[in-house]
Amino acid sequence: MRLLRAATLSTPDPVAAAKRYQEFFGFLHLETGVISEGLADDWATPAMAGRGYVVIGPESGVPVYLRFVENSVPPDFVPLRTFGWGAIELCVTDVQAVHERVKNSPFEIIGPPRALDGAPKIWPMQVQGPDGEIVFLTEIRGDEPDALLPRAVSLVDCLFIAVLACADLSATRAWFDSALGCRGGPDFELAYTTLSRSFGLAVDHKHKIAVLGHGADAFLQLDQYPAAATVRATHNGELPPGVAMVSFAAPSGAVPWADDATVSDPSLIYGGGRSRLIRTPEGALAELITLP
Repeated sequence: MRLLRAATLSTPDPVAAAKRYQEFFGFLHLETGVISEGLADDWATPAMAGRGYVVIGPESGVPVYLRFVENSVPPDFVPLRTFGWGAIELCVTDVQAVHERVKNSPFEIIGPPRALDGAPKIWPMQVQGPDGEIVFLTEIRGDEPDALLPRAVSLVDCLFIAVLACADLSATRAWFDSALGCRGGPDFELAYTTLSRSFGLAVDHKHKIAVLGHGADAFLQLDQYPAAATVRATHNGELPPGVAMVSFAAPSGAVPWADDATVSDPSLIYGGGRSRLIRTPEGALAELITLP
């Protein structure tokens, strides 16, 4: 049962943002619409009602989506410095080919391809989009039976991990266990170059990380952020900048709170089901969707 359903990204221009992912990552346009009053009320973001959005998906057809929503970006927003959803991670077939493709693109390469510290078969790279969103592009080489990670089919395939910047990783881990039944292995530490640079730390500084999942599906990365991290500034009545929200899908009754989902919306993200917004201990927005 795959619980990760969508990531919502803030942008002043959803159409232009979606076209960048279509041109450079091969994503397909799936839907254009406006945020309903019902969704805006459920998100406690009244200013979002009537704002435009675009939904895209990977060429592989995997039903995990990216939604770009019209939203302002505070001038003091700095990626990788605040608590909340810090990045999205897309699986790729060939990270070196992706690296070549984005060299002459609007995406800034902030971490070139390299083997993950302690996991030589996992090769990520990191880019920053024009709207301040952080995107990890990761190739899984060979077999990693313990990683429970998907293998890409298209060059850039689906969203497969959402990365959350935590104030207290242990508390957030416990919250996801109770909220979504997500569990994982023990916390571990690794050299996390992009995060270290963002906070002015040595590039070999070790950061505490946890990977959580549901059954055989690993889809959450929890990052313990340094003490210098701050709360993400958000304009009144709007969504946060950057990666604003992550949506999770589960059949009715499968997890706590699922039966409390009451908002119905025609967007394909909801698959004819209902949704309810919940918040992580950091205040990050998590949308829970009950599919029919």
